[in-house]
Amino acid sequence: MTTRRNFLRNSLLSSTALLPGILKKGADQLSYGFKTTEAYKPLFVSTWNYGINANTRAWEVLQKTGSILDAVEEGVKVSEADPASRTVGIYGYPDREGIVTLDASIMKGDGDCGSVCFVRQVKHPVTLARKVMEKTPHVMLAGEGARQFAIAEGMPMEEEVLHPESRKAYEKWLKEAEYRPVINIENHDTIGMIGVDQNGTMAGTCTTSGLAYKMHGRVGDSPIIGAGLYVDNEVGAATATGMGETIIKICGSFLVVELMRQGRSPQEACEEAISRLIKKNEENIEDMQAGFIAINKEGEYGGYAVHPGFNFIIHHAGGSKNIDAKSHFNTSR
Repeated sequence: MTTRRNFLRNSLLSSTALLPGILKKGADQLSYGFKTTEAYKPLFVSTWNYGINANTRAWEVLQKTGSILDAVEEGVKVSEADPASRTVGIYGYPDREGIVTLDASIMKGDGDCGSVCFVRQVKHPVTLARKVMEKTPHVMLAGEGARQFAIAEGMPMEEEVLHPESRKAYEKWLKEAEYRPVINIENHDTIGMIGVDQNGTMAGTCTTSGLAYKMHGRVGDSPIIGAGLYVDNEVGAATATGMGETIIKICGSFLVVELMRQGRSPQEACEEAISRLIKKNEENIEDMQAGFIAINKEGEYGGYAVHPGFNFIIHHAGGSKNIDAKSHFNTSR
């Protein structure tokens, strides 16, 4: 059904001149009191400060290869390989057994997808996830099976030694060994990246080493298609960060995309998804952080979180920008 709001919005978009490398600018609209953003194609959006270097790499790859899928894969590989990262890749914090296990997913806008979870010794789990998508009849491989597939595909196995900073933190945690997941609210968590090219083709990735000191075998939202990542060329794409269990319970990224399918802007969709997440977790919400970012097929973007502290990075033909996401609760804990 065409609403008055959609009619006015579409009229505005159709009258906006197109610029090289940029879909349109200046079609701001109000969303729950917060302005949505301008729209660009091509566009990359990723979570946290990791996204600065990751988006730069993704942009370079897109310009070189023309493949949005190659771009989002190569982009997050920068974070996976970063020795300074404590929550993405093999240098991350271990589980409570002292072992680093990794989760990752990748998805194309036509619905093809692949993921790996609870995998060890693989430097680039996102690449392994892509191999699952392209070289097997499956969507997800886990644990030792995923590791064996990586070996069969010629991926080198990394030495299973904790990074010095991760080991120091783990040994400190062992003194009390309290099993209480630590939820990050600032610049260190999962990296999720979503992108759209000039033609409207989309892809996304999500990769993490998961919660510090989690139970051995725990898997979060990042490798679960529809929870940590969802991409649909007909509508848009979304990815998540934060407490994976809360995101899984609402099929978060799928929910964001479906809300956009119903006519919500990316910003509105992220806000509504966070609202539903909070309702499902009201008793413990003070200790839970989660955030979503989203883009639609027009190149608009949005982001929203439970608590302050979440930021995301956008990159388009005009450059890069770090955005502090709005949140449901407006004061820091």
